[in-house]
Amino acid sequence: MSKYAFAVLIAALLMAAGVTHAAEVPFNQGPYQQAVAAGKPVVVYFHADWCPTCRAQQPIVDRLAREQGFAPVTIFVADFDKETALEKSLKVDHQSTFVVFKQGHEVGRSTGQTAESAIRAVLQQAL
Repeated sequence: MSKYAFAVLIAALLMAAGVTHAAEVPFNQGPYQQAVAAGKPVVVYFHADWCPTCRAQQPIVDRLAREQGFAPVTIFVADFDKETALEKSLKVDHQSTFVVFKQGHEVGRSTGQTAESAIRAVLQQAL
């Protein structure tokens, strides 16, 4: 295989990986506001490293984000200890909270869920 063909193959694989997975990204006000305003499926996940519930949720969120069905969803991971203005604006009082947006509006939220089926149901509300 030529170097060119190999490079094309790698690029195709990387693009396919990006298209088939939900974006799980650190919270950033600008991209978050743009995604919600554009009506894209968005989930804000309030996470704290010290939180045992969050530690139980994280591998489930990571696994679900890799599923093709959740590819359109952007999961913004907000640091519960740092994003106090966001918490206030969304009226979030606890870490381990998911706030779900669809077509520019909040359509659901959940706090403290650690069962994969429950987290899946929350994320599906964005679709």
